[in-house]
Amino acid sequence: MDIQLKKRPWYIRYKYYLMAGAAFVAFMIYVVFLSMGPRKQRIDNDSIQIADVETNRFMEYVDVEGLVQPILTIQVNTKEGGSVERIVAEEGALLQKGDTILTLVNPELTRSINDRRDEYEKQLVSYRNQEINMEKQTLNLRQQILQARYEQKRLKKNYELAKEEYAMGIKSKAELEVVEEEYNFKTQTAALQMESLKHDSVASALSRQMLQADRERERKKFGREMERQNDLVVRAPISGQLSYLQATPGQQVGSNSRIGEIKVLDQYKIHTSLSEYYIDRVTNGLPATIIYQGKRFPLKITKVVPEVKDRSFDVDLVFADKMPDNVRVGKSYRVQIELGQPEEAVVIPRGNFYQATGGQWIYKVNEAGDRAFRTAITIGRQNPQQYEVTAGLKPGDRVITTGYDQIGDAEVLVLEGGISLDER
Repeated sequence: MDIQLKKRPWYIRYKYYLMAGAAFVAFMIYVVFLSMGPRKQRIDNDSIQIADVETNRFMEYVDVEGLVQPILTIQVNTKEGGSVERIVAEEGALLQKGDTILTLVNPELTRSINDRRDEYEKQLVSYRNQEINMEKQTLNLRQQILQARYEQKRLKKNYELAKEEYAMGIKSKAELEVVEEEYNFKTQTAALQMESLKHDSVASALSRQMLQADRERERKKFGREMERQNDLVVRAPISGQLSYLQATPGQQVGSNSRIGEIKVLDQYKIHTSLSEYYIDRVTNGLPATIIYQGKRFPLKITKVVPEVKDRSFDVDLVFADKMPDNVRVGKSYRVQIELGQPEEAVVIPRGNFYQATGGQWIYKVNEAGDRAFRTAITIGRQNPQQYEVTAGLKPGDRVITTGYDQIGDAEVLVLEGGISLDER
């Protein structure tokens, strides 16, 4: 006799399917929960750097590389044109003011100077002849005056004798009057000749002054022509180093042509370029510093070129006190240009987070040290070592400053191993 078996419930028969379905639903709920929650990423502590947010003295400055240049560079120009006959000084030579750099030859100028010399000598002869003629004229007039005075004295004696003879009755009154008239005439003639000599002396003096001025003018003109001959020798206008010379023997150069440069080595300047970001804040007189072999050497800005090229502008600085012992043209130094006075501020060290986030957010580590959360911040001023934080962080917080090139867009970082108290 068959025994009828009791049918099992459906949930018993399909329990394995139900268990699998429940597990699948739980997994999907977990996936959905993860997708709805903040994105997380595990990160190795060795690949990041964690820094403390603190209140510290903050000074805004720019750290750039500067090159040593001579404070003054003088161009060497030719005063006269000609062909290069001989080069005396080579590039790099140290010259004193007046040292010969090169010599030129100009046959046409030489002929012009010789012609000018001949003309000058002829004019000197002409001036001398005029002086001789004036001296002869004066001598003739003086001789005439001497003759007139002699006649006057002779007639005066005759007149005195005639008066005695008239008193004695030897001569008549008519004869006395004739002698008197002749004496008066000679006296007046001598007076006129003396007046003429006086005027002639004044005229002669003026003529001599004019001749002397003409002679001096011609002498200066001839001297300038001779100086042109001397200008064929190109000399150093100042003491320094001949840093540049563009001339070869036989080369034809014109007057006022630039053929070289001399760098004055008595004092140096530092030349650098800054980002256009600082153009409104950098002015003449701002202090700066270079640190070399543990010593600080102060500088100050003396020239700011306002023209921006390739998103930067040029700045010149000079040493405000002592210079390093081994300053050389072309040597480079790190220059720190101060943009303000030190102030208390909330700061964090520099890191590549700024390049990755634009300074708009940073990962802040929680108190337990096992998580870092994405936090919005505001960056103010900056220098080569620090950023000023004006919002989003407070002193005592810890933030991740480097390693952002290995981090995606996660909102939460899980720090493997956490951070011990000693690491704080």
